[in-house]
Amino acid sequence: MSAPAAARPTPAAPAPSVPPAPPPVRAGLRWLSPVGAGVAVLLAGAPVSAVVQGDAWLGHAAAAVGLVVVLGIVVQRLGGVAVLIAQLLGLLELLTLLFTDSALPGPAAFGAAGDLLAEAGSTIDTGTAPVAGTPGILLLTTAAFGLLAIAVHGIAVSADAPAAGGVPLLCVFAVPTALASALLPWWAVIAAASGFGVLLVARDGGRRHAPAGAIVVALAAVIALLVGSTATMVGTAGRFTGNGSGGSGGGSIGLNPFTSLRGQLTQSDPVDLFRVTGLPRPTYLRALTLKDYVPDTGWQASAPQPGVPLAGPLTPNGAPGDQATIDVENLGFRDYWLPVYGAPDSVTGVDEARWAYDQAGGTAYSSRPREEDSWQERATLPAPSAEQLRTATGRDTVDRGYLNTQGVDPRVAAIAADVTRGAATDFDKAIALVDHFTGPGTAFRYSLETAPGSGDDALVDFLTVGRAGYCEQYASAMAVMLRTVDVPARVAVGFTAGTDTSEGRTITTRDAHAWVEAWFPGYGWTLFDPTPLTDGRTVIPPYVQEAQDAQNGSGQDGQDQELQNDPLTEQVDPGRAEAPTPADAPAPEPTAAEDTAGATVGTIVLSLLVGLLVLVLLGGPALLRAFLRRRRLAAVAAGGPGAAGAGWDEILAASRDRGYPVPRSDTVRAGARRLVREHEFDATAQDALREVVRGVEASWYGGAHPAAAELTEPVRATLAAVGRTRARARQRLLPASVIESVRTLGAARRVGTAEKVKTG
Repeated sequence: MSAPAAARPTPAAPAPSVPPAPPPVRAGLRWLSPVGAGVAVLLAGAPVSAVVQGDAWLGHAAAAVGLVVVLGIVVQRLGGVAVLIAQLLGLLELLTLLFTDSALPGPAAFGAAGDLLAEAGSTIDTGTAPVAGTPGILLLTTAAFGLLAIAVHGIAVSADAPAAGGVPLLCVFAVPTALASALLPWWAVIAAASGFGVLLVARDGGRRHAPAGAIVVALAAVIALLVGSTATMVGTAGRFTGNGSGGSGGGSIGLNPFTSLRGQLTQSDPVDLFRVTGLPRPTYLRALTLKDYVPDTGWQASAPQPGVPLAGPLTPNGAPGDQATIDVENLGFRDYWLPVYGAPDSVTGVDEARWAYDQAGGTAYSSRPREEDSWQERATLPAPSAEQLRTATGRDTVDRGYLNTQGVDPRVAAIAADVTRGAATDFDKAIALVDHFTGPGTAFRYSLETAPGSGDDALVDFLTVGRAGYCEQYASAMAVMLRTVDVPARVAVGFTAGTDTSEGRTITTRDAHAWVEAWFPGYGWTLFDPTPLTDGRTVIPPYVQEAQDAQNGSGQDGQDQELQNDPLTEQVDPGRAEAPTPADAPAPEPTAAEDTAGATVGTIVLSLLVGLLVLVLLGGPALLRAFLRRRRLAAVAAGGPGAAGAGWDEILAASRDRGYPVPRSDTVRAGARRLVREHEFDATAQDALREVVRGVEASWYGGAHPAAAELTEPVRATLAAVGRTRARARQRLLPASVIESVRTLGAARRVGTAEKVKTG
């Protein structure tokens, strides 16, 4: 506030008796900005459809956002702080009604919500996108959309900074985009871009900008789609295009193969990927192989070695097997890897300049995801006999990296040694491990939901506690166990043989699979599948079937069963990781798995609180500025001793927020002239400002205070003129008038403290 001058200045020009003022914003348009903010939140959340299955999440999100919008409209006259409190309380009540049996928030409701969040945490820990829309997941998404809507409303509506409201919108778009390895559908990109456009143009007085805004948003969406479809070097996951006849959607093998493998298997509508002809017998289609195992992390895809041209020859000939010429028609596959069968000799029909073949890894690869229409492969499908593999010895021709077990838990090696005890050859060790996972009476079962562990080593948990999983767990476990018993091994990722049809074998996303390949000198990498599939998709190689038939014919299974039932063998071997538990033994102590849900819930709640705190900190200064504006305008409307000063203070604050401060040393007249010059007031605005100046001087120097509403229109007209100088997003989020007031208050307190110290 400017200090009163010693002498009463003379007005710059005569003031008209009735100062004109621009018409106020129609009450019917007060809903436009809140509704626009809510619509923007829902549109920006379109990518959530790639993370959560079904459409139930959308209905819950719409309910939360709608409630926030309605409360914002109803309570907006009370100020930004009141709106924030009402919206938070309303969201809490909505969550209570939707997800608990309670009518009001309380201990029972919080307990039920905690259980649902624990369920959501378990789903997040064990699942891959898209996850099922369980009550816990719906609670999490509903709360997230509600908090996001509150944040966007506070920034875009209460603080009148719609451009800055795009920051939280980016969060709701970026998070599901990062979690979903499949390429987002085009409409999700369009919806998100449109949401930001709605946020910009859906505001009071913004209708005149709507056509230009719509054009800008449309162009941005088109450019985003074009860049996204051509700049495929961005990102790390390969894609299924999902344009096959089997439906839309898909998954990826890419550079992080196991992240999306389960996502492919859990799709409700599988996507056709390949149609294969010329295959003499069912076998697996290999996309890539994994050499490096990292304990507690798993198998990692590494950069392939420098490749040779696909035209061949690709692999040494001489190994026994079936020669075949195989035609592969691509129905919907796009990736870094070109899948091949067996030991390929050549691949034709593709752009050889774009593809290479890593002979050591057995994979055809490209520097970026590509989609080929079809290709033809000349290959050998290995078919050695069991006896040939038993007599294959030697290690000189294989990379020692395929025997690396650094960091593997010793208990894994102990289990592998126990399972392969009595196996005289590398082949017999592999057969013993396959039988351990898939043989009659095995404790292991196939499941896309892996059983919770004990908080111990993940591989030890799977082998001793969970004993349930899908191909990733089984292939990973067997490959590591083979290495611990000195058999070179790797994990292969690709597809099972698919379904035989009149047009050839059809392979879909449901056939995505992982298996083990072990090295045998003279025969190369040989396939073994330890996954106990029950749907008929498993292909048993001839040499494995031969060994199992011979074993069953010898009665070995019967001898093993008799030994297991012999009371003399019930003693616990300290080297075994698994031992019989007597019926009267006490129940095991609860494991750390029971703490996992609690830890996950704590993490989720903490993340929500931190996110809310960040949003409050981002929007706090703007909300405080809105509160001060409403309080000053209310004082102007009330009239009396403080009315003129409140109006003048608000005008000076509005100018300062736009980068044009009026020095405190200026008189009212000098400050008015500065406002006219800096903001280029027109005649109407100058007339309104003169009326304000006259009222301020009369109140300060003459004691003639304005009556109720006397200065309301002149002050609003002056503020409208100042407002034509648009504030940038940073100026709206961090209003200079508020920041300066905080600094001034802090300096005053420091001075006061120093004075107390001096006088004390």
